[in-house]
Amino acid sequence: MEHATKKARFHYSSDQVIEKPFNWTQMYRLLGYMKPYAKSHLPKTIVMMLLATAVRLIVPIFIGKYAIDQAIETKNLSLLYSFAAIVLALYVIAWISNVFRIRWMNELGQHIIYDIRAALFKHIQRLSHRFFDQRSAGSILVRVINDVNSMQDLFTNGVVNLIMDIVMLVGIVIILFTLSPELAVLVLIVLPIMFFISTKLRRRIRRSWQEVRQRQSKLNSHLNESIQGIRVTQSYAQEKENMEFFDDLNTDNFKSWKDASKMNALFRPFVEMSSAVGAAVLIWYGATLIQSETITIGVFVSFAFYLGMFWEPISRLGQVYNQLLVGMASSERIFEFLDEKPSVPEKPKAIALNDVKGEVVFEDVEFSYDDKRKALHQINLRFNAGETIALVGHTGSGKSTVVNLISRFYDPTNGRVLLDGVDLRDIKLDNLRTNVSYVLQDTFIFAGTIMDNIRFGRPDATDEEVKAAAKAIGAHSFIEKLEKGYETEVEEKGNVLSVGERQLLSFARALLANPKILILDEATASIDTETELKIQEGLKKLLHNRTAIMIAHRLSTIRDSDNIIVLDHGNVMEQGTHNELMKEQGMYYHLVKSQYSAMTK
Repeated sequence: MEHATKKARFHYSSDQVIEKPFNWTQMYRLLGYMKPYAKSHLPKTIVMMLLATAVRLIVPIFIGKYAIDQAIETKNLSLLYSFAAIVLALYVIAWISNVFRIRWMNELGQHIIYDIRAALFKHIQRLSHRFFDQRSAGSILVRVINDVNSMQDLFTNGVVNLIMDIVMLVGIVIILFTLSPELAVLVLIVLPIMFFISTKLRRRIRRSWQEVRQRQSKLNSHLNESIQGIRVTQSYAQEKENMEFFDDLNTDNFKSWKDASKMNALFRPFVEMSSAVGAAVLIWYGATLIQSETITIGVFVSFAFYLGMFWEPISRLGQVYNQLLVGMASSERIFEFLDEKPSVPEKPKAIALNDVKGEVVFEDVEFSYDDKRKALHQINLRFNAGETIALVGHTGSGKSTVVNLISRFYDPTNGRVLLDGVDLRDIKLDNLRTNVSYVLQDTFIFAGTIMDNIRFGRPDATDEEVKAAAKAIGAHSFIEKLEKGYETEVEEKGNVLSVGERQLLSFARALLANPKILILDEATASIDTETELKIQEGLKKLLHNRTAIMIAHRLSTIRDSDNIIVLDHGNVMEQGTHNELMKEQGMYYHLVKSQYSAMTK
């Protein structure tokens, strides 16, 4: 019971096994990534493949019908040496062809994998916040890395090998029936049995590989969460419990691989058994035909060569089929993401605003994150251009929802949000978000230099402009004290910096981006009072001539706001300046009083 409780802490709803029938339409879509290379890598690879296959089909004829029946039978050594030289030359040609085939096919496969991963990442970048709300970072990583990698064998070997093996099989069958139709019928009688068995195994093998992908996704999700939350884990001494949970996931992953491998392992023994049956029939009936002089010894030897060659591509086709199943299991998961439509789409004829003033209006706006519980109830608000507006209220009152709608991370369930009189849904997303900057309480610092992190919001900014923004916001002094100054390398999340220093960098980043609308979401909550006083002058520069929307629990930071809006459970309770709201002695008055009392105790 205790173990079940531990498992309940984690939920991976986004990675259930996808139950879809195997269909060639999806396979054609996957192969569509080959189209850009249809005139470069693919033709020359197929030419090399056909040349190597043709050589392999010709060699047994030379060994059987010519070398044995003509040279050895007549004891003509010079003719035998000539045939041997021809066979050697053919093998050299086949070797050279295979070298180029493998090289060009690997290049083609890598190009395709690169294109798929790039397309997937580009698409994910355009998806809305709701997509990321429903999935863990680990499960997304699995699709971009593991699932794409799992298709590498399919494209570097599988596709061309499939064509090569089919050509080889067709060629061998034609030659076998040409050499001896009755013997060919007898030795190939086991093929219908093999087809029946492989058909039965197909669904089970495909599902087993889907299970593998699902288990890997869960394992990676938990691994990502464990690394991100290692401080919390260690703070609560939950290392043992976390390891037990990881061990469960790791065991599940191991078992799924084991089961999938068992399914794969079933195919090859059937091929080998079929090959053994075919060989026995060949020896038994072939000997009879030789005795009756229906076929020569040379034809029998050629037939034996071709029969041995026949089961080789059959076995490889089983491996290619497994690669196909693995690729299809992964492609289903990849296409599930690629088919995901942004919940915040951009209209085909969306416009770009050239001279944004920064006036924001909410008209009868309602919003729900889950279509059940409303986060906003038909609110009407006006944020005048150039004003500083503060949003206050208890946790869950709707403050963050308001600013999320302004950036159009979500669209209203009902009503509309206007920027300078234009519905946000009619504005190009890039244009809108270029004019809106966020400064969050838990700011994100990217791996790279401090210079690059400040420049993130405006990549074309010069070094001087970056430093000017840092100076204006009060970050220059601590940056200069670092060993390499602005060229100091920081890791993801900027753990080498203090919380206050990271926040100062986020202010400088926002100032450099020069937005018309600035959103400060608890932006000074992590900064100590002394540091906060230092950046007040910088904030004045940051807020000058901009529409600023501030979310703050520390109410002393918003006293000078032009308009303070008090929210409660998604409703606008009151609004006005600090002095006006204090005179009303309403909800804001009591919030201020309770906070002041808490500070003086």
